[in-house]
Amino acid sequence: MTSGPFVVVGEALVDIVVPVEGPQVTAPGGSPLNVAVGLARLDIDTVLVTQLGDDEHGHLIARHVAASNVQLSEGALDAERRTNTATARLDENHAATYDFDLTWDLPPHRLPEGTVGLHVGSLGAALRPGRHAVLDLVSQVEEGFVSYDPNVRPAFVADPAHAWRDLVEVAGLARLVKCSAEDLEALRPGEPEEALVRELLTRETELVVVTNGGQGASARTRTQRVDVPAPPTQVVDTVGAGDSFMAALLAALTDWGLMSAGEGSLEALDEDHLRLLLQGAVVAAAVTCSRRGANPPTRRELPPTWPAA
Repeated sequence: MTSGPFVVVGEALVDIVVPVEGPQVTAPGGSPLNVAVGLARLDIDTVLVTQLGDDEHGHLIARHVAASNVQLSEGALDAERRTNTATARLDENHAATYDFDLTWDLPPHRLPEGTVGLHVGSLGAALRPGRHAVLDLVSQVEEGFVSYDPNVRPAFVADPAHAWRDLVEVAGLARLVKCSAEDLEALRPGEPEEALVRELLTRETELVVVTNGGQGASARTRTQRVDVPAPPTQVVDTVGAGDSFMAALLAALTDWGLMSAGEGSLEALDEDHLRLLLQGAVVAAAVTCSRRGANPPTRRELPPTWPAA
């Protein structure tokens, strides 16, 4: 049992999913929101720190997270703003590209009493001025657990070199960094993945996980690397798959008591545990890929031995 909530901070928005064929679907989304919902569905007490308009879309999001037992931060619904939106257009391979109508100016927050871990990511950790409030929350964690998923959105990257510096700054404050091969290619095109991972395994960072779609995922510490394949999946779309993967990583680490285990505990994971961690995450992501939209699995939808899939 954990002593307090896991906190996720970042953007929440309404996704408008446009498939190649058939009607478009409107649903709550945003990478941090999806991670929060994924965590809560895996029975982790979760708080989402975000900003919404006190409007139809904002209330849609509020109902959505409440249905998965995610608690919204105080004052998240604000009558002075409108809720952000993103249009996800799917191609013939079911991969999504996004168009955003989004602003991010999160005010300062305090972490809830007893917070066991903090996850930051995506546009919330990148866009100014709200990025400053996110980094302030990270500074409040002190000796605790921080994870980071940059979930790079090329539409918001005006200068890849500057975006990489921002990414490295946040990554250097996190014990766990998860990114996709696409994230790395977007900011450092043509550069070897292994070299970029070594750049990230500095300062606080003990574990870097890289996802590569249908090819699976890898986990690296300073001393070892473990790779796992993706399970065979009938893909409906990939929306939210990386967020389900992230949530599963965090839920498994929570199950293993590593949120409070202190510095060095992730780097000390042996090969078997790293493999179990990745296997549990790719299984959760595969469930999400097998159905429409960002719809992460509950713990009861995963194998009984999860995360030892």
